[in-house]
Amino acid sequence: MTIANEVNGVVKWLRRQVEEAGAGGLLVGLSGGVDSSVVAFLIKEAFPENSLGVIMPIHSNPRDAEDALALVEASGIDMRMVDLTRVHDSVKHLVLENLGEDINARSADANLRARLRMSTLYTFANALNYLVVGTDNAAELHTGYFTKYGDGGVDLLPIANLAKGEVYEWGRYFGVPGTILDRDPTAGLWEGQTDEKEMGVTYAEIDRYLKGGTIDEASRVVIDRLHQKSEHKRRMPPMPQGTGRQ
Repeated sequence: MTIANEVNGVVKWLRRQVEEAGAGGLLVGLSGGVDSSVVAFLIKEAFPENSLGVIMPIHSNPRDAEDALALVEASGIDMRMVDLTRVHDSVKHLVLENLGEDINARSADANLRARLRMSTLYTFANALNYLVVGTDNAAELHTGYFTKYGDGGVDLLPIANLAKGEVYEWGRYFGVPGTILDRDPTAGLWEGQTDEKEMGVTYAEIDRYLKGGTIDEASRVVIDRLHQKSEHKRRMPPMPQGTGRQ
């Protein structure tokens, strides 16, 4: 099947999801990365007049917004920018700075950023009667490389069946700007952060693993550990069985 046929199938799927939900359109958070760029093109094609990209800097590398704006120009999607830096600093001060020094501050800070962005997207979505579209690909879902109730808090996952390499193929098909395609994948959670350095394994290795290919043992151990550790992210919260009135 060609990429054009696959894209057409996902576009039709997106339209069905919106119709079944009684919604009016779709929106996505734009990070300046390839995943959100591909999703932006998809939702723009599905709903040319009712799609929105939201850029949400939080102490971000200026390049993130520059690349996101280049994507907006390339795709033609409507855009809003909401700088969440002051909101982030306020919550961080109220919570983290009152807990002392013996805390996992960097992880808490990074996940706070993702959850503030999720709340912002759903505020837009509720106001517009849109659905929030996620950007996780197959590699990220398998390894749990997303924030629970952050970038994992979405209504739809249109590229969840694509390996990271396939996302790049779709990006080239759509005409995603080269500055985005050539950039090391990063969630922009702290200065110098990249996905592969944080995970300890490359996307190419994860892609081969998911496709049943051969990878080195060290990479397999990392991928299996990430998958097991993040299992809770892919399930509904547990509840006790056999309690309460029947």
